[in-house]
Amino acid sequence: MQRAGYSRRTFANHFSCKEEAVAAAAVIFKGAPEEEELVAELSGTASMVDILHQLMRMQFTIEQIKTMRKLVRLSKQSPTLEPYILTIFHQFQKKAQYILNRCSRGRHSEMYTHLLAGAMYGAALPLLDSELNVQFPGDPDEGAPGVITFDQYLKDMFRYLSKGF
Repeated sequence: MQRAGYSRRTFANHFSCKEEAVAAAAVIFKGAPEEEELVAELSGTASMVDILHQLMRMQFTIEQIKTMRKLVRLSKQSPTLEPYILTIFHQFQKKAQYILNRCSRGRHSEMYTHLLAGAMYGAALPLLDSELNVQFPGDPDEGAPGVITFDQYLKDMFRYLSKGF
C-alpha cells in the first residue's frame, strides 16, 4: 500500500484486507469485449460444452494458472488467503455461467448451465492445487509416470463432459 502510494483509506475502499488484495492482484479478468465476441461467434452453432471450453481457454491461460498455483502454495503458509482464492475462482465460474445462459438463448435451463459450469470448474481445481501431475508448456519434461500434458488434460476433461463418464 505504501509502495503504491495509496493511503489506508483508499486501500480499505477497495479491499477488506491484504489477503484479498494479494488474490485480486494475481488474477487477470478478461473484459466484456472478449465475452461479447465469444457470445456472438458461438451462440448460434456451438454446443454449451464447446462454448465452455473456449471460455475456459480465455479465462485460464497458462500464465493465469501458474499464478493461481503460486497463490494456492502461498495459502498453505498463510491459510487466511485461501477463502479469497476460492472467491476469485467462484467469480470465474459465475462469469462462465452468465455467458452460458446468454449463449443458450433459452435452449437450456439455468439449472443445466449452472451444473455444467460447476462440473467444469470443479474439474479445473486439480490444476490449481497440483493434485494431479499436469505438465504445462514451458515446464521441464519430467518424464515421470502419470504425467499428463495440460492440453491432454483439457481434452480429456471436455471429452468426459461431452460424452459422460
